[in-house]
Amino acid sequence: MSDDTGTPTASTSTASGPGQDTPGPRPEEIRFFGTTWADHTGHYGLRRAGVGIGALVLAVAGCFVLRFAYQGLALADVGSFVNVLLVAAFAICSALGFSRTWGGFSERPDPEKQASLRGFLAIGFVGVLVAYALRCLTEAPGEKLRRREYETAREQYERRTKRRTGNPARKKSGGKQRKA
Repeated sequence: MSDDTGTPTASTSTASGPGQDTPGPRPEEIRFFGTTWADHTGHYGLRRAGVGIGALVLAVAGCFVLRFAYQGLALADVGSFVNVLLVAAFAICSALGFSRTWGGFSERPDPEKQASLRGFLAIGFVGVLVAYALRCLTEAPGEKLRRREYETAREQYERRTKRRTGNPARKKSGGKQRKA
């Protein structure tokens, strides 16, 4: 979203969406959706279905890749401890990836913490993809958070720019003009 003064950022100045002709805050873009999440235009439903199906297909493909990696370790006869350790690592990282991604849809994650967990999220990519697929069943991933922030920013902008009518000096003296 642009800053509070209502100036468009470089990424949103050419985008079409709600509020492009009006001054004030602009809706923040969401990956694969742009600003269409704000008013559900531009084949929003098809995009949501496409992102959900794509994430699910990628998660299934990732499971096959992990299965082949596990079979490669089994053929190498590295031992049952390493096999169990590998399965546990991917299961824990996938669960962590799912929970962090799912939580990131409702509140902004701490950038430092997110950066420190980047390796875990890369290993647990299946959980991240499943979270995206499940969230696409109800909304664009992160839509509720961005809608809440956008509406709050619009309300604050409207309150700040609301013009006063009349002479404020008259209001203070009960409607009577002061004589000099």
